[in-house]
Amino acid sequence: MPLDISLTTLLTQVFTGLVLGMIFVLLAVGLSLIFGLLTVVNFAHGSFFMLGAYFGFFVLGFTKNFWLALLVAPLLVGIFGLLVERFLVRPLYGRSIDDPLLLTFGLSLVLVEAARLIWGKIGLTFDSPPALVGAVNLGFTHFPAYRLFVIALTALVLLALWLFLERSDLGLIIRAGARDPLMVRALGIDLGGIWLLVFGLGSALAGLAGILAAPMYGVYAEMGVSMIIQSFVVVVVGGMGSLTGAVVAGLLIGEVVGLTTLFAPQLAEIVVYLFMAVVLLVRPSGLFGEAGLFE
Repeated sequence: MPLDISLTTLLTQVFTGLVLGMIFVLLAVGLSLIFGLLTVVNFAHGSFFMLGAYFGFFVLGFTKNFWLALLVAPLLVGIFGLLVERFLVRPLYGRSIDDPLLLTFGLSLVLVEAARLIWGKIGLTFDSPPALVGAVNLGFTHFPAYRLFVIALTALVLLALWLFLERSDLGLIIRAGARDPLMVRALGIDLGGIWLLVFGLGSALAGLAGILAAPMYGVYAEMGVSMIIQSFVVVVVGGMGSLTGAVVAGLLIGEVVGLTTLFAPQLAEIVVYLFMAVVLLVRPSGLFGEAGLFE
């Protein structure tokens, strides 16, 4: 294990971990939104992440405009999420939590195989926009401009989501529906439409994470498999259904993976699960979770 790491290398790796953490945050926030209101463990979320990358690749190839692809790909994934909620997940409401989990797990397998049939088994290269090629001088190092863009855009998306949930009437209904759906129904509010919106929003966040990750990691059918497992770890560490927990845990785990890759690369694959085990030993409900959530 290297012990003579320079401060410049260490700070560069901290920023690298922050980029990975931002991708985790987008995925985990989408998962937490869906679970917090619908109590659905969406195992297809990783496939929505993969679809965001593929849809972005398709739109980019058709329009030659990265910024248009960045806008359209999450919308397409969000629309697909609306269809999944309406026709596949909704009939399972009120049943065991295992039923939608098994359904979305099966759906994820179908989507991976469909991606292989449509786009092939060989990974695709996704170029970052010309405006973000190169590196930015941060004073202590030069860091890729595109990765700084990922950090900034994710921060803006999280701010917009917070404002939407905290300051808008619809956000108030979503938060109330997560806490007391019977009372919301008693007020004459159609929760079915709210569930549909939240599932679509969570899916769109996964699609956004996918297209943002594509220039860094490439595009391939299995790209969502490892990400969804690690994203569930983020959600569990942060606390099931907690958006604050999803953000904090996503950033923490991104840094843990980034720094472990620097100091002990052979442990990078398992450190996420060790971190989760330690947190759950101290706080079984996660950092910001509520005890008895599944009861």
